[in-house]
Amino acid sequence: MSGHDFEHRRSSCTLTLRRPDGSPLANQEFRARLVKHKFLFGFGAFDALDAASGLLDVQRQAFVEERLSRMMAIFNYATLPFYWGRFEKEEGKPQTEQLMAGARWLSQRGVTLKGHPLCWHTVCADWLMKYDNVEILSKQLARITREVSDFSGMIDTWDVINEVVIMPVFDRYDNAVTRLARELGRVGIVKKVFSQAREANPGATLILNDFDTSEDYGNLVEECLAADIPIDVIGIQSHQHQGYWGRNKLEDVLGRFSRFGLPLHFTENSLISGELMPPHITDLNDWVVPSWPSTVPGEERQAREMEEMYTILFAHPLVEAITNWDAADGQWLHAPSGLLREDNSKKPAYEILSRLVNYEFSSDIKGYTDSEGRISLSGIRGKYELSCGGEQTFFELAKASGESIAVTL
Repeated sequence: MSGHDFEHRRSSCTLTLRRPDGSPLANQEFRARLVKHKFLFGFGAFDALDAASGLLDVQRQAFVEERLSRMMAIFNYATLPFYWGRFEKEEGKPQTEQLMAGARWLSQRGVTLKGHPLCWHTVCADWLMKYDNVEILSKQLARITREVSDFSGMIDTWDVINEVVIMPVFDRYDNAVTRLARELGRVGIVKKVFSQAREANPGATLILNDFDTSEDYGNLVEECLAADIPIDVIGIQSHQHQGYWGRNKLEDVLGRFSRFGLPLHFTENSLISGELMPPHITDLNDWVVPSWPSTVPGEERQAREMEEMYTILFAHPLVEAITNWDAADGQWLHAPSGLLREDNSKKPAYEILSRLVNYEFSSDIKGYTDSEGRISLSGIRGKYELSCGGEQTFFELAKASGESIAVTL
């Protein structure tokens, strides 16, 4: 397992296997195979909106479904887009049905979902600009209530607010949310939106998300927690278009943000398989190119970096999720940042992650029940498929160790 046993990801339990009549499945060969991690291995699943739209021709439908199927062969977690400026281009006409269709398509295939984001100064709704700050805040909070409530039970994890560190000083263009951030302050706006999201879905997982990994973000987290803001998860973006962070930076970021004791989600990860973006670019969006090809050396580099990064993160006890942002090349910034090429063919990084997630980070346990039909086992936490006596069923290996689980086959 790449030098790790990942003991903190494991739980032990005692299974008792019985037939429908209550008799034990004694001295029977069994197999318990992890089929869905508790850990969230994610991808940007925006293509699901197309797959569920009913608008594609047969050939395109098959292509999109192939892309999603290949991603779901590795990943159990998906991010869906709720950018306000696209979700509700015209006030009062949100794309709830389209997003719900995409969410349902993924959910029916066993994928856990996250919405991104509820509040952000970029891709903001332009029509908000005609209102004063009091009305903008009212509409922002109403928007949060609507989306979190409408999708409750389907999407229960949210990037509540995105990139707050830069939000009040953002000066690329005027927008309604930056206006609010300037008036309320960073902590003030975070408190408003988090409180609203918590009220709309008390059981939701609420994430504060940022690309800023400096102490400015650490200080913001500290101030928000001191203000009793109900942050469940610290979200860390890791778009690495200008080169892999490397082990030292990765461990530095993990060390600094671990001090809060909150779960860490690497919410937006990108590693490039082509030429790197020049280092003098300060805003990634400023690098505008008509094409950005993947290369053979770049793909080999991407695979090595992906293997190291995912292994480091999976080995850290506070990391609960990693999302690779682009499923395929040519998406955001036209970058070769996908695990698939534009034609859906698998890159070396895809094969590496498939091996890690499905084998090295996984559990496949074989053996025999005892005379009472019992099995003592230890494995990576998640959902297991159990085969014994010619029958199959499923069970969950939860966080607590030492539990007893009775299973009827």
